[in-house]
Parts: sequence; C-alpha cells; structure tokens
Amino acid sequence: MRVVSLVPSLTEAVAVSVPGVLVGATDWCTHPADLDAARVGGTKNPGIDRVLALAPDLVIANEEENREPDLAALREAGVEVLVTEVRDVPQAFRELARVLAACGARGRPRWLDEAESAWQAVPEPSYRTTAVAPIWRRPWMVLGRDTFAGDVLARLGVDHVYAKHTERYPRIPIDELNAAAPDVVVLPDEPYRFTVDDGPEAFPGLPCALVSGRHLTWYGPSLTEAPRLLTEALRAAHR
Repeated sequence: MRVVSLVPSLTEAVAVSVPGVLVGATDWCTHPADLDAARVGGTKNPGIDRVLALAPDLVIANEEENREPDLAALREAGVEVLVTEVRDVPQAFRELARVLAACGARGRPRWLDEAESAWQAVPEPSYRTTAVAPIWRRPWMVLGRDTFAGDVLARLGVDHVYAKHTERYPRIPIDELNAAAPDVVVLPDEPYRFTVDDGPEAFPGLPCALVSGRHLTWYGPSLTEAPRLLTEALRAAHR
C-alpha cells in the first residue's frame, strides 16, 4: 500500500498507526517529527504531478482543507481519493477509523481508543463561558458555524460567539469582535500563528487564551491530550 496524505492531522494518524505506507505528505505535515515522506506542496496547492509521480494506491484528503479541482484531477488520473468530513469530535473518531482501515491498519490503534476515552471522560461543564476564536488576522477571521474546533470548545464549556453565523469562517472586523465582549479570546498558533506578542494586543481588556492549534483543530493522536491541555490553557487565561 502506497498512501499520500494531503491533511496534516491524518498524516500523523496514519504514520503512527500504519508505519511505512505513507510515501507523500504536504509541506504542512509536521508530525510525527521524523516523518520520512516526499513533500508534495501545500494543502491548497499540492503538486498534482508530484503526487502522481509517487504512484499512490490511495490519496487521503478532507473536504475543508483540500480543493475539489485538485482532487478531481487526481481521480481523472486514475488515483483513488478518500475524502473525509470532520465537523465534530464523534465524527472525527469515525473518520479516523475509516481512514486507518483504508490504509491497511490491522485493528484499532491504542491511541484511538485512548482518545475516545479521554473525550468521554470530559465532565459536564459546571458553567459555560463565551469566546471569540480567531483563526486569522489581516483580515480577521473567526470560527463560525459547524466546525470541528467549535465543537471541541463547546465540549469544554466554551461557546464561541459566532457559532450560528451563516459562514463557517466569517470575516469579522476587529471592532465588532471586541464589541462582542466575550469572556475569553481563544488564540491558536495555527493556521495563523498567534503569540503573546501577536494577537492579544488587539483585544485590550479581554482575557486571551493562547492554545495549541494542533490540539484545537487536528483530529489524530493529539486528541488524546487535547482535553487536558486546552482546559489548562483556557483556565490560565483567567488567572
């Protein structure tokens, strides 16, 4: 089996669960750190010729992260493409199991069971907080409706302000974000790399939680420790 992954979180999941099958991955596939696979470009602009040159039996993709014209080009070239859809935590577990089975995994990896157990053990929040959750600036973009990251936050007791917006990742002016007066601003380090010096200054007077984008937005082995690490980061914002 020869697999090319166009989704960083799926790359990690396959690499640690079915060693040796990944022959190609995107430039953004940073985990595992010792990944030995040819790089084929970005998630939004993979080199189709580079993917085809690897003669994959399967390309794994995601309906949100990858563009349909690229996936159509691969199919037209005779490559099987498995497209995932992940909008919440339970769906992430179902899709991970499907991807790993398609890549030849013999049974469920231990980390997947541990991740499900970790999320099942998350207690019902004793109180809920509101949040604005930017994913980009210049222009400012935030989590909107029907997103995996939004569901992750909701399960931890955090309701983001734009959860019912008509768009999944709406562009919202910074003045409007501040006027929403959330209990906390959640600033991940990807896709935009918010840091202590780049992001919080735009929200004067509001608590800001700097969180790992991998734990907020990735569906893979990081799900095992995501509940604990995200909860710790959210609590730290109020200290």
